[in-house]
Amino acid sequence: MSDNKESDSLNFHGEQPIRATYVFPNGDRYEGEFSRSASGALMRSGIGKHTSVNGIIYTGEWHDDKMHGRGTLQHPSGALYEGEFKENMYHGTGTYTFPDGSTYKGPFHKNRLEGEGAFTNTQGVAWTGEFHGKAALGLKMQLNISAKPTL
Repeated sequence: MSDNKESDSLNFHGEQPIRATYVFPNGDRYEGEFSRSASGALMRSGIGKHTSVNGIIYTGEWHDDKMHGRGTLQHPSGALYEGEFKENMYHGTGTYTFPDGSTYKGPFHKNRLEGEGAFTNTQGVAWTGEFHGKAALGLKMQLNISAKPTL
């Protein structure tokens, strides 16, 4: 085994990642790392930023031309997802901020809220429990006991 750190940044063909900017025919723009597929085609792979013409911005990890790994997806509505992606979907642990400022923190599975998470509304009230897509069973409100009582 070699101590050569340069090999850590090699793609699966043993080549250095290619850094470039590509503008798609529809006007979308990608700036970041590429690698070559088995057929020789360039694919988004590594770290990069994709900006769509309709204002959606993804910054993060790519694999086989898909959002895959850790990243941030910003929507023009103000919605924001920060966390793990798998094959272009929210998948793993993440935080979704809704356009109104409320948030969900917890696990995602194929773009769905799935598992033990926490929802915090715009007033700062947090609810924890088991989330399954649009259903949330057994939610419990978290009490904020930091305020001092008045005498």
